[in-house]
Amino acid sequence: MEQKIRDRLEQLRGMLQADGGDLEVVSVEGASVKVRLKGACGGCPHAVMTLKQGIERILRSEIDGSIVVERV
Repeated sequence: MEQKIRDRLEQLRGMLQADGGDLEVVSVEGASVKVRLKGACGGCPHAVMTLKQGIERILRSEIDGSIVVERV
């Protein structure tokens, strides 16, 4: 599951990069995914929405419904 998560996050990075941001995967431990937002995403007031309603929702629907994405 970890490799599937990492692969999908790599694909999603393109959307963030298009808006001047990026993400770094800090760790994947079971269903817990920790990421660091960078660039424009790092200081964006909508970062929580990006993580929870964007990235987490996609990972849950495509890989495992128990995935939780946290910002570090």
